[in-house]
Amino acid sequence: MTIRSKAMIAGTTALAGLSLAGAAFADAHGGTMTIGITQNNVGVDSYQTTYEEAFIAAAQANDSVEVVVLDAGGDVARQIAQVQDLVQQRVDAIIIWPTNGQAVIPAVREAHQAGIPVIVTNSNIGEAGFDFVASFSGPDNITQGSRSAEIMCDRFIELGIENEAQVVEITGQPGYTTAIERSDGFQARLPEVCPNVTLLDSQPGNWNREDSQQVMEAFLTQYDDIDGVYAGDDNMGVGALNAAIAAGRVEGITFVGATNFAVGYDAMGRGEYWGSIYQSPVDDARAALQTAIDVLNGEEVPFLNYFDTPKITQDNMGEFDRPVF
Repeated sequence: MTIRSKAMIAGTTALAGLSLAGAAFADAHGGTMTIGITQNNVGVDSYQTTYEEAFIAAAQANDSVEVVVLDAGGDVARQIAQVQDLVQQRVDAIIIWPTNGQAVIPAVREAHQAGIPVIVTNSNIGEAGFDFVASFSGPDNITQGSRSAEIMCDRFIELGIENEAQVVEITGQPGYTTAIERSDGFQARLPEVCPNVTLLDSQPGNWNREDSQQVMEAFLTQYDDIDGVYAGDDNMGVGALNAAIAAGRVEGITFVGATNFAVGYDAMGRGEYWGSIYQSPVDDARAALQTAIDVLNGEEVPFLNYFDTPKITQDNMGEFDRPVF
């Protein structure tokens, strides 16, 4: 197994079409495949950092795989250029963690037209690009948002405030599919399970703890009564929690997130943070690599290849390992 990180080296010849992947690959390459990945923004949070580490480790464990590991640094133009470079290098498959689900569609189409299967990981691209994708590997983010709404509603019912509770939401990066889907799932499900709960406001926290703390500070200034905070991931949720603690208003606020980070898990253990959605970046990375391998081997792969992300709260957190990120 070879890893080519941050530099482009000539890869193997791309496949002419997905239907020929299994036989053609074995005949032409002796079982060795080159897979390029362009990630969203490694280093912006611990989930993405752990994902990259797990992806590299999974590739190292497979002698039939060579990988080119790239990071777009959150820059859409850079990611488009990286996809185009991977196409020019004629890698056998491309995995993309989109920086923007709409903006990357032309680059994904270019790879598809070159006969290179594209696997989208973690956060899907816009529906207009689905015809150019072999498979999406990752969590069902709409379901995650829906489950977070259920966690929050159940807690409000326990507290007897389901008919009067007021909620604010902190979303991820604007234009980012995961952020959109988790918000959509939450906003659609909350009135179904708790029809009398009011969503006061929704603002982006950009997957950043400090940004989210500032958003929550503004919410606390603007709204006298906040009973619940939903954040698109625990990194942002803990930022909101920190703002509430600093303002002396943490009591009586239910904090619910998604993608249970270690900081969220620990805050749950302290009784400060109520619940989240358990999602492993290790599982995410391994699933993406395996999906690409399966596609190249001609195996049938679901277009939406989801892995499960269960609910975690203070009540059942003992059933889950502390996240490593």
